[in-house]
Amino acid sequence: MDDVFVHESAYVDDGAVVGRGTRIWHFCHVMSGARIGAECSLGQNVVVMGGAVVGDHVKIQNNVSIYEGVILEDDVFCGPSCVFTNVSTPRATVSRKAEYETTRVGRGCTIGANATVVCGVTLGSYAFIGAGAVVTSDVPAHALMVGVPARRVGWMCVCGERLGLEAAGVRCGRCGREYREDQDGLGVIDPSGEGR
Repeated sequence: MDDVFVHESAYVDDGAVVGRGTRIWHFCHVMSGARIGAECSLGQNVVVMGGAVVGDHVKIQNNVSIYEGVILEDDVFCGPSCVFTNVSTPRATVSRKAEYETTRVGRGCTIGANATVVCGVTLGSYAFIGAGAVVTSDVPAHALMVGVPARRVGWMCVCGERLGLEAAGVRCGRCGREYREDQDGLGVIDPSGEGR
């Protein structure tokens, strides 16, 4: 684990894989079988269980547990105290380890503070889950989701800016990327923003 910072109060078990440049802060526990990419940041009191996958350039804020079955793709942001699950019908006295469900968080997603992502769902790339939202079903790419249960209230640009009117040819006012809404969700017309 060359070029990895692990705070003296954190534990990284043998058998965990941690990429170069990753920083693991106070009171974290990375378990055997966990895979964490390069240039990540794990805030205070983060747990990454065996079988969990964390991509490159992921930021996990304080008090988050990444359970087996959770896959965070590159560039994901997990806000403080956001929650993942891995079993739909847990019971203290019934083992459900054979029933762990996969939760996939697409590239560039943001999950706000105290949001909950119920197991078995997929968050599309660059989706934005508002603070305190409860996600119970799949989320399209670029969707802005709020509420309990979470519902789509708009679209978000790759750069993190909320897009204005939901009409064909919407251009981000911050970065210039252009999008078009259709029956499948939001499609990118000009991914670079250079068409301004």
